[in-house]
Amino acid sequence: MAQTVNWGILGAAKFARTHMGPAIHSAKGARLVALATSDAKKAVGFQALEPSLRVHLGYDALLADPDIDAVYVPLPNHLHVEWTKRALEAGKHVLTEKPIAMNADDITGLIAVRDAANRFATEAFMIVHHPQWQRAKQRYEAGDIGELKHVEGIFCYNNASDGANIRNRADTGGGGIPDIGVYTYGATRWLTGQEPEAIAHADVTFENRVDVIARVSAQFPGFTAHWVNSMRMMNIQHMVFIGTEGVMTLTAPFNAGVFDQAELEISAGSNRAVERWPGVDQYVLQVEAFGQHIRDQVPYPWTLEDARGTQALIDAVFEKAQAR
Repeated sequence: MAQTVNWGILGAAKFARTHMGPAIHSAKGARLVALATSDAKKAVGFQALEPSLRVHLGYDALLADPDIDAVYVPLPNHLHVEWTKRALEAGKHVLTEKPIAMNADDITGLIAVRDAANRFATEAFMIVHHPQWQRAKQRYEAGDIGELKHVEGIFCYNNASDGANIRNRADTGGGGIPDIGVYTYGATRWLTGQEPEAIAHADVTFENRVDVIARVSAQFPGFTAHWVNSMRMMNIQHMVFIGTEGVMTLTAPFNAGVFDQAELEISAGSNRAVERWPGVDQYVLQVEAFGQHIRDQVPYPWTLEDARGTQALIDAVFEKAQAR
């Protein structure tokens, strides 16, 4: 493959226009070549980034474009599996927004298609590319907080006034857990390398068949975890890892540079050390890491297998909630 990865975007979503389109445009070794949309007017914001952008009036037309090496899929959640499969079968590498599927079995199917196509596909779990999380994992594995005993994670926002938002619609795979629980759950799994043994408690509030408040407790080997995710609470996010010898806190762990500055604090008694990462764009880092993997086989920190583990946890949370 050439040193530059040619990207196409499947759908003119706002997030693609404001975050991932600019990230692809800015990333080293990447070039934004094409956009697929049913409305050419929606391409204007993308063409401001790349005036030579090719606009396809249909997703299949973009997948048939021989100049495209990789496809980014920002479509509503319920369309992720279908178009990830179709992109793979068209011979493209694929980066799909989270959650990449609505149940773990569908990700097993995606893994089979990925392997048959001999292409790379993964979920856009961008936080693992940010130096805040990479440093946190390094410090954790070095034993800097001793033996982990508890994880506390919270990620909330309030979109109650936006009923048309796809996150508030069951028919588009909406819900707080698929949208932001994937972060608190997945971050716990990724940093510790552990899988939950049991979901101890799942208190989930639904509106119109969509989860809007979720308080979940889980038992992992040697430690417990408690996560709060909501689309009906004031904006807040942090992750805390409590060990026998210290406490590690991540500020702005999911929207670094937007919600707040990314910081990592490790405290032990009166001792407190803080590291900060202003101005880091985790979306650019994600695109660059994707390109390095498909060009040079550089290890990639988040695979479909990783995504399946988080989705299995989400499936278990909903099962526990429905059993109450």
